[in-house]
Amino acid sequence: MGMTASAENFRKDAQSLSFQVAALQIEGRALLAPMAGVTDLGMRRIARRFGAALAVSEMVYAEDFGRGGVETRLRADGEGIDLHVVQIAGCNPYQMGETVRLAEQAGAAMIDINMGCPVKRVTGGQAGSALMRDLDQAVSLIKATVAATKLPVSLKMRLGWDETSRNAPELARRAEAEGIAMVTVHGRTRCQFFQGRADWTAIKQVKDAVAIPVVANGDCSSPEDAAAMLAASGADAVMIGRAALGRPWFVGQIAHYLATGEKIEPSAESRKSAAIEHYECLLGLFGTSQGLRHARKHLAAYAEHSRFPGAETLRRQLVTSENPSAVKDILCRLFDYVPHSVAA
Repeated sequence: MGMTASAENFRKDAQSLSFQVAALQIEGRALLAPMAGVTDLGMRRIARRFGAALAVSEMVYAEDFGRGGVETRLRADGEGIDLHVVQIAGCNPYQMGETVRLAEQAGAAMIDINMGCPVKRVTGGQAGSALMRDLDQAVSLIKATVAATKLPVSLKMRLGWDETSRNAPELARRAEAEGIAMVTVHGRTRCQFFQGRADWTAIKQVKDAVAIPVVANGDCSSPEDAAAMLAASGADAVMIGRAALGRPWFVGQIAHYLATGEKIEPSAESRKSAAIEHYECLLGLFGTSQGLRHARKHLAAYAEHSRFPGAETLRRQLVTSENPSAVKDILCRLFDYVPHSVAA
């Protein structure tokens, strides 16, 4: 994919493009999306180090955060992240406000409100994208959140609940009027879930409706996708989700490409170090038993993105091994492998 570079060079080059979210200067035009069970602390640290402009925490449900559960607290942990963004979801204005205060006390630099999650257990509680069916309720939650903090507050949404109610521009306008500082739009309705293709051109209607920064999200899987997303949507930045699983440096690659037009890849040594760091972080956060369980999806994805010819066999070993030393040895095999160049 072109030349290789260290994480330090990734971040330096990605920062040549920036935009403003309230008082925060956001360096770069590619963000890591919040993904439940995926964007743990280790993944976010690595993404930021490789140049992600922001790396948003896993969604935290307001009621759970208020109770102080260990796993909920870990989802919102930002230790070692210099610009920590906590995403919260809920349906009760008072609880949203209390959660924001707790997140601010815990070191958050920015708050993101989730009004885009399509999962039934979230929408069934009248949170996430279900709020796009009741904009008055959505605005009441936005008011409570903004009033509870001096931090910048952003909002993540979809195009609407279904094809008959694409109301993202209206929600964005009302959110901006209540003090929201940035809006991210996933280019699908809730009823689409992740089917079909994200409609990047529809995001432009949101961009045209507000003066605050707009971020385009959905189906960004290559540098060319990112450039096309910005061109179609007029957005200020792109947000990358599923494509970053197994390669947390990918957001930095996109940021670098948007800043320089150059395709660049982290060195094999940088990728190996990042994967091992990620694994060790999960074990440290959750303990060996739970950490192994949390790590499996990441380990499988690291194997799938490697160039090792026997990656499928090693993937099975990675996700079944309960020996941390063996797992790290396998990761080294995956990333130390150098494909033989083909003679011309």
